[in-house]
Amino acid sequence: MVDAESGEVVDKEDIGRGYEYAKGQYLSVEDEELENIRIESTHTIEIDSFVPRVEIDDRYLDSPYYISPTDQVGQEAFSVIRDAMREKKMVGLGRVVLTRREHVVMLEPFDKGLLATTLRYQYEVRDHKEYFEDIPDLKLPTEMKNLAGHIVETKANHFEPAKFEDHYEKALVELLRTKQAGMPVQVVGEEAHAPRVINLMDALRNSIKASEKKPAAASTGARRPAKKRNTR
Repeated sequence: MVDAESGEVVDKEDIGRGYEYAKGQYLSVEDEELENIRIESTHTIEIDSFVPRVEIDDRYLDSPYYISPTDQVGQEAFSVIRDAMREKKMVGLGRVVLTRREHVVMLEPFDKGLLATTLRYQYEVRDHKEYFEDIPDLKLPTEMKNLAGHIVETKANHFEPAKFEDHYEKALVELLRTKQAGMPVQVVGEEAHAPRVINLMDALRNSIKASEKKPAAASTGARRPAKKRNTR
């Protein structure tokens, strides 16, 4: 962190917490004062109400947790409330204390257990209207919509999260292995600059042409060995 006026680096011991209650006016808050704010934790989740799952706006979803019964005595009660929510397509709303803060949680059936997802408070979700108000209502040409629809159809697939690769983590692991081996660290990769799109219609047509030019895989009688799967 640097000073806004001088640009000099601020030492860690000179960094504090504060709340801006007016323009340029701050209330400083010490760590010890924050420690005094303690929400009572009962280590249980009490369900306040049940609501239809479709009423929960996905923008409020935060972090998911798996929930399972802690002992055999509670398994029957756990299972019956899980099955009742599944049958009624309802979810439970309750509260729980995590890392000293109270969170609203949504409980929903998930496989043989429950999925508890912490929810954001209303003040944490920004109103979308101020971001979309400058987008005009356009009457799009039929050709453009047909081209876009064709691109969507040609790239249609199913959600497979195992295919997603964290390129940053991979590069970081390579960097650490290089340093561990005592070798000089080199640039792992450079960020590619996206080409500037001049005309949307041309971009759509070029996308279709590029997909049509890809050669089909040659068919042979030999079978490839099965790839080893990483079960880590």
